Amino acid sequence: MTDEEFSDWVSSQLVTVESRLRESVHTPYAFVEEAASYLMELGGKRFRPGLVLAASGLAAASGDRDENAVISAAVVVELTHVASLYHDDVMDEAELRRGAPTAHKRWSNSVAIMVGDFLLAQASQIGALLGQDFMVFQAQTLARLVQGQIGEMRAPATPAEAINHHLDVVSNKTAALIAASARFGGMFAGLDDDRIEALTQYGERLGVAFQLADDVLDIISDRSGKQPGTDLREGVPTLVPLLVREHARSQDERLIELLAAPVTEPDIPEALRLLRAHPALDEARSQIRAWASEAVELLAPFPDSAAKRALTLLCEQAVVRTA
Repeated sequence: MTDEEFSDWVSSQLVTVESRLRESVHTPYAFVEEAASYLMELGGKRFRPGLVLAASGLAAASGDRDENAVISAAVVVELTHVASLYHDDVMDEAELRRGAPTAHKRWSNSVAIMVGDFLLAQASQIGALLGQDFMVFQAQTLARLVQGQIGEMRAPATPAEAINHHLDVVSNKTAALIAASARFGGMFAGLDDDRIEALTQYGERLGVAFQLADDVLDIISDRSGKQPGTDLREGVPTLVPLLVREHARSQDERLIELLAAPVTEPDIPEALRLLRAHPALDEARSQIRAWASEAVELLAPFPDSAAKRALTLLCEQAVVRTA
């Protein structure tokens, strides 16, 4: 395939995934179906199912690809991701998701939590048909997501461990499901164990790079899909503020003071201005480049193809977004 043909192929497969997602939340209980469809109907990039499909394309020409299993795996990872959004919004007390009221604001915390559980149950039902190896890794991934969320709620043991603690949270809460997405694409493309593992590690590093890039975009961009400084307002520790604290200079006294607690609305412009001018921003960009480069290196065993070029491009995009 040419790169354009491959992109069109992934897009056509995502149409099928979208249809299967709607089917997966169908239930005789109208309210459950309405609430479970709510966040999915708000849209989203469908990044994770797209990654399952792209990774499976590495062997599309060999005839070993199990198309139905690939589609099912893509549905499972998206259901898992959307379930985590219902739960996250409750824990974060978020009011908006993709510009609309969050489920717990529209209905209640209890409804949002139970809907998230329903989606995880539906994902398990579909995944059970994909075999024991799939379900074992899916269960391990879900355990990592939960541990990442708990880790985000707890402070590191010591200030010196803050950055490593943050990277552990990012790895578990975000990168775990992206790693699973790449792995599942390889599994049902009929790749050998070494290449499946390479794809898993690729997804892990890609996931870290993308989440760190999102954190940087929250500081530098007003086109990131959320209001700049959202993490600062919520007091969420991300890489750049953590680097500021770790390498504090005498001239950073005011910035350190601002970052000591959730930044109040009147102080957001000043905090953003100081962070954008701080060397920690370039250090964060350097770390993103390093994670993305490691991901690309893990694709080395695969022959050149449109699928490999697409997976490489994802890594490049993580870096370009923060330029």
